[in-house]
Amino acid sequence: MATGADVRDILELGGPEGDAASGTISKKDIINPDKKKSKKSSETLTFKRPEGMHREVYALLYSDKKDAPPLLPSDTGQGYRTVKAKLGSKKVRPWKWMPFTNPARKDGAMFFHWRRAAEEGKDYPFARFNKTVQVPVYSEQEYQLYLHDDAWTKAETDHLFDLSRRFDLRFVVIHDRYDHQQFKKRSVEDLKERYYHICAKLANVRAVPGTDLKIPVFDAGHERRRKEQLERLYNRTPEQVAEEEYLLQELRKIEARKKEREKRSQDLQKLITAADTTAEQRRTERKAPKKKLPQKKEAEKPAVPETAGIKFPDFKSAGVTLRSQRMKLPSSVGQKKIKALEQMLLELGVELNPTPTEELVHMFNELRSDLVLLYELKQACANCEYELQMLRHRHEALARAGVLGGPATPAVGPAPASAEPAVSESGLGLDPTKDTIIDVVGAPLTPNSRKRRESASSSSSVKKAKKP
Repeated sequence: MATGADVRDILELGGPEGDAASGTISKKDIINPDKKKSKKSSETLTFKRPEGMHREVYALLYSDKKDAPPLLPSDTGQGYRTVKAKLGSKKVRPWKWMPFTNPARKDGAMFFHWRRAAEEGKDYPFARFNKTVQVPVYSEQEYQLYLHDDAWTKAETDHLFDLSRRFDLRFVVIHDRYDHQQFKKRSVEDLKERYYHICAKLANVRAVPGTDLKIPVFDAGHERRRKEQLERLYNRTPEQVAEEEYLLQELRKIEARKKEREKRSQDLQKLITAADTTAEQRRTERKAPKKKLPQKKEAEKPAVPETAGIKFPDFKSAGVTLRSQRMKLPSSVGQKKIKALEQMLLELGVELNPTPTEELVHMFNELRSDLVLLYELKQACANCEYELQMLRHRHEALARAGVLGGPATPAVGPAPASAEPAVSESGLGLDPTKDTIIDVVGAPLTPNSRKRRESASSSSSVKKAKKP
């Protein structure tokens, strides 16, 4: 039977609860009287989040003190606000309008500015930034003994050093202020060379024996060449700039083709080495006695490069495995090679999925590896033949155009059957005299490009035959 407390609890109405409603005092009330009060006070301060309001928005409105959110915006005095100046009751330090002189000036000019009264009589604070270059001073005797030069008079040298002190070795300004009417016309490089030559001479003469000297050196010839090259670079025409960019692009293409050719030659060498290794391995297995276990044969096999045919995975992990898994081709074999391999197996009359016995799996994998190696060697041989044929045609075309300075030499050896239509550059309608840039390395050649070139040459020959 439900009581009044149960009804108030269901309707979420406040009221007396527990032992407090009956008026009895329990043991817990006597031991922990404060906990109960704090629990009641915390319960009364709770505020329920309104329906439809997101939790993030409610967290912004509801403070950490568990107070109810304010109805109007208020300033709590905390946050990212500029703190107001706290003015105390102390006496303000007085400022005074006082005169000052700048030590950097030699004319004794007097200026005025506001300054604290306590700093009256002190030096100008920015005078420490007045840095000057120490220009050496020489005597008459030193000049006659060490600094004399037939191309420079003493008056001209004195004028140069006077301007160097006045303008702090800013040689462009010195050259502009130089008295070219009274003295000989000099360039900036001439002024620098004379100044640093005198500094080096004086440093050597006045140096104490046994000390390391830091003698300034100025290479006037290098500076003149640098400015001359810069002037030539600046005075280039747009046609010269475009030609230089074109030549740089052609150079990058030639270097890329050279790298590709070197890479292909390395791959071809690996294939040849793999074929030789496989053949030697076959001879060794035939000569070896038949009593040896296959495990020993595998241990004695020479190392074959990874590019030789197919590298099948070894199942050496513990557990049960199917023998047919060894015949599965690895993912490194491309779809093109897989289709060519299947075609060759069908031509040989070999099943694509034979019965996976121990001997058949080993022999079938070796057969497919040899077929893939044969396919790669045929591709490399076709590429080399095509490149040789194209270079032969290019040589004949250049010889006919007179670029090589000699008659066209006949091709040595029979031409491959795949490159029957030997069409020269002139046969394709190209003027070899206009092509001034010769690609020595040659473009990368593939069987697909060979087919396109053959079709283009055949179409051009048909057009020629149709003409009367």
